Amino acid sequence: MRHVCIVGTGMHKFGKFLDKSLKDITKTAVWEAIHDADIDARAIQAAYFGNATGGLTIGQEAIRGHVMLRHAGFEGIPIVNVEGACASATIALREAVLAIKSGVYDVVLAVGAEKMYLDDTARSIAAMSTNSDVEIMGGMGFQFSASYAMTLRKYMKKYGWTQEHFAKVASKNKYNGSLNPLAQYQKPISVENILNSRLITWPLTLYMCSTMADGAAAAIVCSEDFARDNGMDFITIAACCLRSGELGEDDDGQRHIAKEAYEVADLGPEDIELAEVHDAMAPGEMFRIEKLGFCTPEKMGELVDNGYFSLKGDLPVNSSGGLAARGHPIGATGLAQIHELVTQMRGRAGARQVRGKSSEFPRLALAQNAGGYVDGSPAALTVTILKR
Repeated sequence: MRHVCIVGTGMHKFGKFLDKSLKDITKTAVWEAIHDADIDARAIQAAYFGNATGGLTIGQEAIRGHVMLRHAGFEGIPIVNVEGACASATIALREAVLAIKSGVYDVVLAVGAEKMYLDDTARSIAAMSTNSDVEIMGGMGFQFSASYAMTLRKYMKKYGWTQEHFAKVASKNKYNGSLNPLAQYQKPISVENILNSRLITWPLTLYMCSTMADGAAAAIVCSEDFARDNGMDFITIAACCLRSGELGEDDDGQRHIAKEAYEVADLGPEDIELAEVHDAMAPGEMFRIEKLGFCTPEKMGELVDNGYFSLKGDLPVNSSGGLAARGHPIGATGLAQIHELVTQMRGRAGARQVRGKSSEFPRLALAQNAGGYVDGSPAALTVTILKR
């Protein structure tokens, strides 16, 4: 099968935009990606549109991608709607990759978009709660913060992780977000202030948690042959893997999908130079890092203390600010991760730019994403590896 690459990405700033519709923010991200790729929009042969809650938030069901992309100027091409909670955008990317690998298309658009800020906040919160098994969890007041807190408490007891470690991760990401003009929150916050912010559910405090947001992100994906024939600047997609979550004492499926992605890319965790991970609660970054094979849980606290995962550390994680600083419009998050990695690999990240291990900019980067909650594990798990 053919090699697949990314030739352009775009993103609408994440935040609260009561004066903008989902159509507006989608259009911005799509056309930024088109301009970034320097491609004629008419070359795009198909599109995959990721969105998680549009039916419950804005009332648009069934044909969300068709409606949003018609507003962006697309008609007459196949448009496929994709849904997978927080993993929606990454699943859209994977479908684009598979379509190109199969030889059906040469150029495909992948989009993720979400409109969470409404006049009625309760409606948005209710929509997010449906990203779990509603037959089992419905009416129980389920919140993802509670799920994270329970997992973190187990790691604290078993491996000596502390609330201060969690605050250090959150402070690192708040600092990274302060350098990202597309982030929802652009203000650094000290470890002390994070620890002293309002308790949500122990050990999580307010500033450790992501909030809802409006936002969109997009990528132009094509065959490597097309990119080379047209003299385009491309980043190769070395792996883009998807699994459903699993039940197990030591894993929820994350280790398995990481192993699969490394095998597909013919790489190991030691090769990765930059990572974006799904940290809906900033300390969640720590157990994502461990399950991706970057370090053992016993070593984690020491590495956090030493700044190993900071912008100037050995393995920068969430240089964008992560979900708790960049923001988390559910259906857009996965492609926002990809946008950050591509920006870093091209050396365009400005004040938050990280260096590669053997070159000026990173050449190998990884994005981990997860969505939904079923029986104690994520519903969908994704790992994407990019190669320069």
